[in-house]
Amino acid sequence: MRWPRIVFFLTLILILGAMLHYTLPQRDIVRITGTEIIRQDFSGLNRIFYAQGDSGNAQTDSRDLRLINAVHVSGAVMVYRNEDTGFGWPPYFKLDSADLHAEAANLTSTAAAPQWVAVTHYGWRSRLLTTYPNAVGIRPVDGPDATFVPWLNAIILLALLVIGFMVWRIWERFEDRVIDPLRDRLAVQWAKIKDKTAGRG
Repeated sequence: MRWPRIVFFLTLILILGAMLHYTLPQRDIVRITGTEIIRQDFSGLNRIFYAQGDSGNAQTDSRDLRLINAVHVSGAVMVYRNEDTGFGWPPYFKLDSADLHAEAANLTSTAAAPQWVAVTHYGWRSRLLTTYPNAVGIRPVDGPDATFVPWLNAIILLALLVIGFMVWRIWERFEDRVIDPLRDRLAVQWAKIKDKTAGRG
């Protein structure tokens, strides 16, 4: 009885962890190398990673997609998409993708004269699924060694831990007061039925 419960909770933790990793804001220190607009098809699994119909960009099979090209300090390249989230999920309420695109174009720099920026984003980069993290904010930083404390992520995770603990305690009390007595009553009834059946035999 213990193993199914352990597997269930591990699966739940894995799904919740993946959702949080995708949704919570992350920051990259990069140098913007350019911006572009491409025509993107949404005909496969990647459809769920892009804007929904109630955001600024309606979901269709094919539409224009703003991209921000960048390079990490290590030299690794990164491509961010730049689209509105609207009032859907995740709740960034981003409605200024055009302004952000202009800001990114203004902060474009070369390797000879780099302008390092912190790109706040959520999401995953997958070459297989053709998905890009969505940039929600850009700001210049003094250099590639700039660091940030993820206060918002810490507050959200702490709140989720508190809520999770409270739900667990409520469930434990419910189990003690309702489920365990019901289970005991059912066991007694079953034993009586077995006794009666054995007596008739």
